[in-house]
Amino acid sequence: MYETCSECGLRFQREPGYFTGAMYVSYFLFVVPATALYLTWLAQGWPMKYLLVSAFALSLPLVPLVVRMSRVIWMYVDRMFDP
Repeated sequence: MYETCSECGLRFQREPGYFTGAMYVSYFLFVVPATALYLTWLAQGWPMKYLLVSAFALSLPLVPLVVRMSRVIWMYVDRMFDP
């Protein structure tokens, strides 16, 4: 991530442990599509190993994007409750 926002100058690096809440956001961002994928595979009646392989293959490339998105969402939530 960048050190500061180019528009407003907000510093993205916070104190240690600040982004612990972003882990919950990241988890949610992965669970929702994984649940939809699970329900789709369940409806098709295919073996569980195909579900696991496809979930892993679809989620692995998205990790960098989800990490950034979860941090930004967490900062928005924090700024909303504690401006």
